Amino acid sequence: MSLAAEIQTELERAEAARTAGNAGRARVCARRAAGMAAGDFLTRHQVWPFNTAQGEFHKSSVYETLQLLASFPSLAPDLKQAAIHMTMRVDEEFHLPLGIDLVDEAYKIIRGLK
Repeated sequence: MSLAAEIQTELERAEAARTAGNAGRARVCARRAAGMAAGDFLTRHQVWPFNTAQGEFHKSSVYETLQLLASFPSLAPDLKQAAIHMTMRVDEEFHLPLGIDLVDEAYKIIRGLK
């Protein structure tokens, strides 16, 4: 399966979970989709998966990949903010701050990194 197909599958899972009222599952799928796009972007820019200082391969988690994307120097501010939102933790009641929808943020990242 191609990377684009894998990303699309995760987005479809995120949408289905959101529609079913399973916000936690929607967040996980959205993060996974955005993380795949971020990993591809960082690889194309020779940032990830290689530690350029030592030339070593490094396999990152989706969370680490999105954090690395958020710190990418020339990333557009709206994409940087979306990546920051993707790495936010939920509160004690499993909610993100009002107005943050990780499925929408994933779409923004995926479209913006093409």
